[in-house]
Order: sequence, then structure tokens, then C-alpha cells
Amino acid sequence: MKKAVLLLMTTFCFLNAFSQGSPDYGGGMKFNLNEEGSKYMRVIAWGQMWGQYNDNLPEDKKAIEFSTRRARILTYAQITPKFLVLTHFGLNSLNADNMSPTGKGESSQLFFHDFWVQYSLGKNHAIGSGLHYWNGISRLNSQGTLNFMTLDNNRQSWSTLGLSDQFARHQGVYAKGSFGKFQYRVSINESMTNSLDTRVTEDNVNTTIYAGRRVLGSKESGMNYAGYFEYGFFDTESNFLPFRVGSYLGTKKVFNVGAGFFLHPKGSVYNDGTTNIGEDVSIFAVDAFYDAPLGDKKGAITAYATYQNNNYGKNYLFNVYGTGSFIYGHAGYMFHSEKLTKIQPYLSYATNSYDAVDDNRNVFGVGTNLYLNGHNSKLTLEYKNEKFGESKTGTITLQAMVYL
Repeated sequence: MKKAVLLLMTTFCFLNAFSQGSPDYGGGMKFNLNEEGSKYMRVIAWGQMWGQYNDNLPEDKKAIEFSTRRARILTYAQITPKFLVLTHFGLNSLNADNMSPTGKGESSQLFFHDFWVQYSLGKNHAIGSGLHYWNGISRLNSQGTLNFMTLDNNRQSWSTLGLSDQFARHQGVYAKGSFGKFQYRVSINESMTNSLDTRVTEDNVNTTIYAGRRVLGSKESGMNYAGYFEYGFFDTESNFLPFRVGSYLGTKKVFNVGAGFFLHPKGSVYNDGTTNIGEDVSIFAVDAFYDAPLGDKKGAITAYATYQNNNYGKNYLFNVYGTGSFIYGHAGYMFHSEKLTKIQPYLSYATNSYDAVDDNRNVFGVGTNLYLNGHNSKLTLEYKNEKFGESKTGTITLQAMVYL
């Protein structure tokens, strides 16, 4: 009886975590370590290949480029329901400009996206440690890359990527779980020393730089804290893994509202001309996600909206990051079809305001997914227009994706 319960729990986790995929794949590449299947290893592999046209490039660059947006392998294993180990590695955005002659260049190398161990504290709660993706702030800050509805994530929503973390993953400890329809995830993490913001304070007087740990030291700026809390009104989403689903393709009825935060005391540094002053980083967001079938033979709808307030320090502005706020939303409709192939057009829009400048960054996207076999095999075509100040960029991207 006990073995049957373990098998049922394992099956339930697979169905919840991957119900947005094709039914042809079932549990995917799962290797049972006992006859009952309660001890197992699961392997997931996926690739996303891009052909992209860009209308805002230097004169010496051609407008159409081909690249490997993502090439990933993820594995996790459980010998008992009490313990789990997860490994996720791969590469991102490999193109002709960052490839190397013998594949030994920095961009050609595989690296760990995630590596963590987890201990169960009962049926609905767990703690873990490692390089992890149990992020705070919003749903999109923990978005999985297997099942986007839009071509890719809203870039500003990965709000700490490369500033305090390694590719949206922190080294730290986390706790996650649920109380009925209420789910939570919280974490205490190390902040990275070597951030994308490589500016030097002495050369940037009266400028805020995200380099607290590098400039002030780990004692003052070493730790950060994050959390996300949500309530689900209809079907319960799985929190077996941290990766949030982008679209369930009509297989679930979900309406969740959530709120989250990220705090990094003295994460940034402001140089007033005489000394370096630590600036606290604080980010807060609220969001809502709705995904549901629309009745018999009426297709399915996916919609998401979020408001986020960002404080990276006084008038901070660097690349896509900046002190201020943004509103983002997207919506899509999947047409009903008796065939395996399905079509899902969508729209997305973001407006980002920054304290440091008067101009907003506005991003509009329109696209469509052609599902050949659920998220396991799909084509996505998207047009995106971005305007920020005098800069205007339009891109058209065709993506081919397969995951097994």
C-alpha cells in the first residue's frame, strides 16, 4: 500500500508539472530505479532556435541572423519523497559573433543554471539549498522557459539577473510550500560580487552603481532576501519545481493573484564625490494570472498582468534596469481544433518609467504560436517594437522549439 501511494504521488507531480505539454510525451524521459517507479530520475532536454530580423543595426551588420537561443538539459531524482537533487545546465544566445573556432570560448561553454538539494518537511513544505530558482518578486521572475506563451520573457521582470545573481539564480537557502490554495516561497541568498554593472565609483561621481558587495564588502552588502506569495482560486498549480508555467493550453483552469519582494541592503553604491554611500535595493510587485478553457470547442485564453516598483538606489539606470516602476501585460487566445496542431495569437505590452530620465521605455509585441505537439514542439513568430527616447527598434523573430 505504501509503495502504491508513493507511485501515485510521483505520477501526480508529473501530471501537474507537465500538463501543458503534449499527451504523447506522458512523463517524458523518466528512468525508474525500482519496479514501482517511486525511485526515479527524470531528464528533460530542449532547444530554442532563432532566426531574427532587426531594423536597428550598424551599417556593417546584416539584418537577419540565426542563433541558438537556448540549449538546456535538466535532471532531477528522488530516491524517497523526502529528498530531491536537481541539476540544470546548458548555454544561451550562441551566435556567430560569440562562437569560437574550437568551441572553447566563454559563450560556447555549458554552465550550471541550477543545482540544489531539497529536503521535505512533510507533504506540503520543503527546504533546500544551492544555486536555485526559487525567486521572489513576481511570477515572471520565476518563469520557466519550456512553456512561454510569448516568444520570451519580459526582460525587465528578471529584475536581478546579473546584478545580484548568476543568470537569475542565487546561491542560498529557500523554503517553499502551501497551505491549501495559498502557496509561498522565501529565500535568503548570497549577493554576487561580480555583477554586470562593472562601472567604477571613482569614475562615476554622483552616480549609483550596483556594486555594493564589491565596493563595501560582504559584511555590509553580502545578503539579500526574497519572497513570493500567491492564492489560487480555481485549479491548484504544482510547486514541485520553481518554474512557472506560461500557458496551460486549456488543460487547466487557473486564476492566481500574487505579491512578492526582493531586498538587498546596501546593494548599490552612490559616490557623492568624497565617499561611497550604500543604497538599499528594494523591489515589490503584484500580479495576476488567468488561464482557462472557454467551454466546449471554444478554445482557451491566457492572460497575465503585473505592476512592479523598482528601487535600485538614487536615480539608478543601467541597461534595462532602473529605479522607477513598470506595468506589463500579455494576453493570448488558442483556437479550438480537433487536430493536434493548434494556433495561439497573442499581444504583449510594457511601459517602464525611470526616475533618472523623462522618457519611458515602451515595448509592444504581437505574435502567434503554432503548436505542432503542445509545448513539446512549436513554432513562434513575433514582431516586437521597442521605443526609448530617440532609440526605436523593431525585430521579427521566428523560433523553432522542441523539448523532450
